[in-house]
Amino acid sequence: MGKFNKTGKREMPALNTSSLPDLIFTLLFFFMIVTTMREVTLKVKIDLPKGTELEKLEKKSLVTFIYVGEPTDEYRGKMGTESRIQLNDAYAEIGQIGDFIFQERSSMSEGDQGKMTVSLKVDQGTKMGIVTDVKNALRQAYALKINYSSNKRDKK
Repeated sequence: MGKFNKTGKREMPALNTSSLPDLIFTLLFFFMIVTTMREVTLKVKIDLPKGTELEKLEKKSLVTFIYVGEPTDEYRGKMGTESRIQLNDAYAEIGQIGDFIFQERSSMSEGDQGKMTVSLKVDQGTKMGIVTDVKNALRQAYALKINYSSNKRDKK
């Protein structure tokens, strides 16, 4: 018969941490997939108009965005209340659109340059004159594929 030692204290076994790195990398991978990075900080207010016949863009990597609207409250003191054009993270004038389109095209591969689409995100309160000026500047830069962004209209 074996002896049992009842007087000795039992020690807690060590915690097995061999699967901890797998768990950490799984969580890291999950958050990398789920998180989206904002590419542009909007400096203009955009309340997109409502539309009924909408189509989703197929390849977003070929889309270049131009934002038109009133400056946000933060920039209203400097820029006023008139509608402004935003290219990437900066305000721009009509004359700068051609250079912007050239830079965006040069960052794409040669095969994709012809498929480039310019998406106009225009506030619904913006006057049509500035939109026409943007369209004319795009025409001069040979950016002829233009898309207007809008929200889906609720069916009632």
